[in-house]
Amino acid sequence: MTALASLPDDSRPLVPSVLVAAGFGAAALCAAAAASAQAQPAPSPALLPEVTVSATRVEQDSFELPVSIDSIPRSAIREDRPQVNLSEVLARVPGVVVQNRQNYAQDLQISTRGFGARAAFGVRGVRLIADGIPATMPDGQGQASTFDLGSAERIEVLRGPFSTLHGNAAGGVIQVFTQDGPREPTLSGSTYAGSYDTYRLGATLGGTSGRINYVANLSRFQTGGYRDHSWTRRDHLNAKVKLDAGARGIFTLVANALDQPETQDPLGLTAVQAAQDPRQAGTNALAFNTRKSVAQNQVGLTWDIAPTGADRVEARVYYGDRQVTQYLAIPLAAQSAPTSSGGVVDLDRNYGGAGLRWTRFATLFGAPLTASVGLDYDRMDERRMGFINNFGATGALKRNEDDVVSRTDPYAQAQWRIAPRVNLLAGVRYSRVRFDSTDYFIAPGNPNDSGSVTYTDTTAAAGATFSLTQTANLYANLGTGFETPTFAELAYRPGGASGLNFALQPARSRQWEVGVKAQLAGAMRLNAALFRIDVTDEIVVDSSAGGRTVFKNAAKTRREGFELALHGTLPAGLEGALAYTVLDARFEQPFTSGTPPTVVPAGNRIPGVPPQRVFGELVWRHAPAGFHAGIEVLYSGKVYANDANSEFAAAYTAWSLRAGFEQRGRNWRLTEFVRVDNVGDRRYFGSVIVAETNNRFYEPAPERTWLLGVNASLTF
Repeated sequence: MTALASLPDDSRPLVPSVLVAAGFGAAALCAAAAASAQAQPAPSPALLPEVTVSATRVEQDSFELPVSIDSIPRSAIREDRPQVNLSEVLARVPGVVVQNRQNYAQDLQISTRGFGARAAFGVRGVRLIADGIPATMPDGQGQASTFDLGSAERIEVLRGPFSTLHGNAAGGVIQVFTQDGPREPTLSGSTYAGSYDTYRLGATLGGTSGRINYVANLSRFQTGGYRDHSWTRRDHLNAKVKLDAGARGIFTLVANALDQPETQDPLGLTAVQAAQDPRQAGTNALAFNTRKSVAQNQVGLTWDIAPTGADRVEARVYYGDRQVTQYLAIPLAAQSAPTSSGGVVDLDRNYGGAGLRWTRFATLFGAPLTASVGLDYDRMDERRMGFINNFGATGALKRNEDDVVSRTDPYAQAQWRIAPRVNLLAGVRYSRVRFDSTDYFIAPGNPNDSGSVTYTDTTAAAGATFSLTQTANLYANLGTGFETPTFAELAYRPGGASGLNFALQPARSRQWEVGVKAQLAGAMRLNAALFRIDVTDEIVVDSSAGGRTVFKNAAKTRREGFELALHGTLPAGLEGALAYTVLDARFEQPFTSGTPPTVVPAGNRIPGVPPQRVFGELVWRHAPAGFHAGIEVLYSGKVYANDANSEFAAAYTAWSLRAGFEQRGRNWRLTEFVRVDNVGDRRYFGSVIVAETNNRFYEPAPERTWLLGVNASLTF
């Protein structure tokens, strides 16, 4: 069944217009670079090293590492963008899919190489980190809404085998780093307004006073939403204070607060509903007043000291609390069942952790060696309660339990430049994840369901880089990983039985990757990778009805793909970027799911994973006038919504235009911008809800939207 009658069922690899555009763009970039090099005009601006820490935990140019890792700079995060969602910028990274659901009650959908695609809410299968502090809980569930893009210096995205060295559920790693304050005290402000009563206000204060560097960003985002019943307001504070204590090291304090009250949830739509009116709210959203309130506060402290010239010690400690109240649209009859948790979720969560790492810079057989050992401990304590949703009002108690999950992970990692042209990287990590649940809601038909389970695994990764020339490297790597169920996936047992589904096993993966990294004409960077991932015991949806989603382990899956990233500067004031992904993600063996059980045949595609995705961007700058203009295009292939592959969202292509001016004075700066997304006014689905009950899989994306913004800064 197609999702919208107006959208074609395009199962070809790429629609011709996008194929031509992508090919032309890549050819133009390469041809321009080659012509520039042959003509030998004034040299193009050289690429600065792309410094990353996610792969090795030591600052290093990613060009030298045998991993797929990309860094998005501050300019790309902020220029002509609202700075609200990761979906604004992560399209620039191949292998990553970030779908803006236009539903702030459920957060973004983020997947890397297919990991995390099944998440119905929040982010799972991808580890999220901000300034060294985890934004992913020990069970693998995380929220991207706590990331503050208004004060971000850069975003790192790590894919492939070395992601698994970050522990459980690390199919990929997304890490956000807050900027340092400027040398002089600076106050900046920003505002924008756009379609559907959307606006954002922001203010940033930063500077340096003696040994103390500081920055704080405060923002409010509000929108009426493209769809009915999708209003949200988000107040966000992010602050960082750094103290250089000289020989005692560097102390960094980070604090983050999020307040998001009464966010409306429009729910998903069926294909018929979406064809009739893509802006309508889903079935029973209005009747049950589906909504979500979130309040989260977090503080973290890191300490970095070099006791000797050859040693470095890093430590971190953090603590946070998160309160969530969510109203779901579940029929009253289903909520009243003895084993039902009701239609109101009430969570009171405390979480925290600590980490310690020692790094030694040495030599081995005359070759440079960097070796690290460390230990991470993270814990989440949660009081989970459930109540009847009596058409938008809180009713009788249906669930009351304490859930605790902890993660203890020792690890070791080493990098050895065994020869001038050969760089080796390897690591190993042991993970122990323990789940404990204490049930306080004991009633007829719902006995004491307390219990616990512990999952353990050892993951390892190794890779090598070979330098063909000073500007071209080949690399290869391989590794293993594992992904435990989250508490949400353990919540229900098959057949309507009460208690947690402790029979659910972790998914385990083996993956390899080969790639090339090159610097072209001194001003462009090329990254390409070919990979394969084999997973056993993949976690999939078994059944979903009456608010109960039961998960099970499928047999085997395989992901095979190719990624290409090309970006840099061109002559005549042009800048370009291209990200291209091909991903064939399939079930390798048949399995049964659903009620009554149906067979999912081998060869079916894993739902939520587009087989191809292309992002292209071209920007022209006229520096004397302080003017720039850009065009962006995003193509996403057909996405299946269920394991049976009977429902899908059709492929789409969306174009965006943007332009801006900049004025500068001795101590001030002013910029204005305008942005138009989905210029062609195309109707398409921005995301699908995998295996959603009652076939409400689809979340429509907005038609043509506009955005106007102003940013100003003043240095004292």
